[in-house]
Amino acid sequence: MNAQILDGKALSKLVRAQVKERVDHLVARGVRPRLDVLVAAQDPASLAYVRMKRKWCEEAGIVSGVFEVNEATTQAELLAQIAGLNENQDVHGILLQHPLPKHLDENEALLALGAEKDVDGISPASLGRLFADLPGFRCATPLGIMKLLAHHGIRCEGKRAVVIGRSVILGKPAAHMLLQQNATVTIAHSRTVDLRERCREADILVAAVGRPEMVRGDWIKPGAVVVDAGYNKVEGRTSDVGDVCFEEAAEVASWITPVPGGVGPMTVASLLSNTVDAAEARFA
Repeated sequence: MNAQILDGKALSKLVRAQVKERVDHLVARGVRPRLDVLVAAQDPASLAYVRMKRKWCEEAGIVSGVFEVNEATTQAELLAQIAGLNENQDVHGILLQHPLPKHLDENEALLALGAEKDVDGISPASLGRLFADLPGFRCATPLGIMKLLAHHGIRCEGKRAVVIGRSVILGKPAAHMLLQQNATVTIAHSRTVDLRERCREADILVAAVGRPEMVRGDWIKPGAVVVDAGYNKVEGRTSDVGDVCFEEAAEVASWITPVPGGVGPMTVASLLSNTVDAAEARFA
């Protein structure tokens, strides 16, 4: 393997240690940061992810609450819960864990959430602040990616970046964050003509398309930085795989994120950091 590892697991430990120090300072001033999560009770993957978030919250000293929604939960009940959390001054961050049950209108819930406590940075209000270059909470996964790049001294300015994926919670905000760092950015996707050739132009390649190991080694420009934000379950495989074929890509790239242990831990670390930002803003 030629590529060096962008170790999100190691960096997340450092970020969470910094978060704990900040929490301790807040507690000394009488404020205990709190993050509340709304999650689908019937989604095992979401529940497992939320359990990890709660564990890391507890380690950092952040209070974590969970409200489980199910097939019996009405839209009115969901909106009432969000309104209550918005009004509760002891709650600093609210996370709407995707996906919610299909009968619930997630977009309406995100509109009700607004920007002040949206520490995952995915509400229309938060995304509007991102694209308008206004202060606000940034999407946790793209934010984690940018922290990984910065920590390892990888400069974006003047680089050609390609993001495969156009979701509003990952692909689009990641592209804009790279643009804010003066990269020249292309957003590609599964229907892009000559996708392989577009990827081979990238100095920085971010894969967020949701297709297991779609990006092969010959899609990558020699020496490129490869960020794999995909998490896919594949029958017969004991662990999740990314959107990039790691073994092939690692022979070509200069830096690469593993799956797991790359982007995922930084997503949660960024979420906790945003929650503490929200608590600290009370003193601004």
